[in-house]
Amino acid sequence: MFNPEKVKLGIAPIAWTNDDMPELGGENTFEQCVSEMALAGFEGCEIGTKYPADPKVLKRALDLRGLQICNRWFSSFLISKPFADTEKDFRAELAFLKELGAKVIGASEQSGSIQGLPVPVLGEKKPVMDDKQWDIFCSGLNKLGEIAKSEGMRLTFHHHMGTVVQTAEEIDRMMANTDPDLVYLLFDSGHLAYCGEDYLAVLRQYVSRVGHVHLKDIRPDVVARVRAEDMSFLDGVRAGAFTVPGDGCVDFDGIFRILSENNYEGWMLVEAEQDPAKANPLEYAILARKFIRERAGL
Repeated sequence: MFNPEKVKLGIAPIAWTNDDMPELGGENTFEQCVSEMALAGFEGCEIGTKYPADPKVLKRALDLRGLQICNRWFSSFLISKPFADTEKDFRAELAFLKELGAKVIGASEQSGSIQGLPVPVLGEKKPVMDDKQWDIFCSGLNKLGEIAKSEGMRLTFHHHMGTVVQTAEEIDRMMANTDPDLVYLLFDSGHLAYCGEDYLAVLRQYVSRVGHVHLKDIRPDVVARVRAEDMSFLDGVRAGAFTVPGDGCVDFDGIFRILSENNYEGWMLVEAEQDPAKANPLEYAILARKFIRERAGL
């Protein structure tokens, strides 16, 4: 289905230690994390909080295990801080990623985000932008995309629960008002499924602008509890809202078909933030790897 020379498979370290709740998996070391990624059969990963800050040290550890860095989360504050502040941090992240050989940086607008707050993630607390903020946001994304392109990299935007770009409508507005040569979509199946959007329709519409893919599944019974009990995003993670591909309800056959029929090239990354005390990271990594091998031929 996919050409393994053009599509690579990675996994996120958040299954081993949670970036937002470091007490989840606090006992798991960086060395254990990347060793188990390699053992499960993955080619690469994103960057977690326990990864070495020195790119040379990090690259050596990854090279020993046959792993590559494919992307790193970048928190932008385009509508709440001066652009110069975001630009400075963005250029530093680009330099770090370039040294590691990555080609993609994944931004998420964190102005007003509730993803780390103790408020219901499914409801009226979600931040929204007014017209002026939308103009500032889209203009800022284009500027960041231009900077990334000048460095031989690609800016992808990560729609995310509890942020100003969560819904299909918000994705539509962002994509319509940014330059397709500068701003790409980081497609995350789990976040769109979580908020009840038609993730296959979003993927079909923007597949030509997808620059990175997060393969994330959800447990619908847990998401129903999140809604019924007014849980926060982090409480939902603790409860097990997310899981690896093949362990929930997301239609990955449909996702793989759309991507392969449109000749997607780049990384697909398993991302499933779970409590490692409840969901052994290596066990779930192996489960995901087997599922993707069977369904996507990778």
